[in-house]
Amino acid sequence: MFDVPAALDLTREALLTAMLIAAPVLGAGIVVGICVSLLQTITQLQDQTLAIVPKIVAMIAAAVFLTPWLARRLIDYSAELFAGGS
Repeated sequence: MFDVPAALDLTREALLTAMLIAAPVLGAGIVVGICVSLLQTITQLQDQTLAIVPKIVAMIAAAVFLTPWLARRLIDYSAELFAGGS
């Protein structure tokens, strides 16, 4: 039988792991988005593709660069989950 505190702990760990994995990729997109927005504001060039394409490229590059770290976090979480927690 599954008790409520264990379910809450699993949910909390799952959400924290998801945020930890998503944060670097989203952070790269935010930084590039702010830089591109500043560049667009300075040059008064308002093109949507100029805003979206660099963000996508930066997020893909961050995901590729951080894949070993992200995979290690997922493996650690999965091992802890299958081991039954702490």
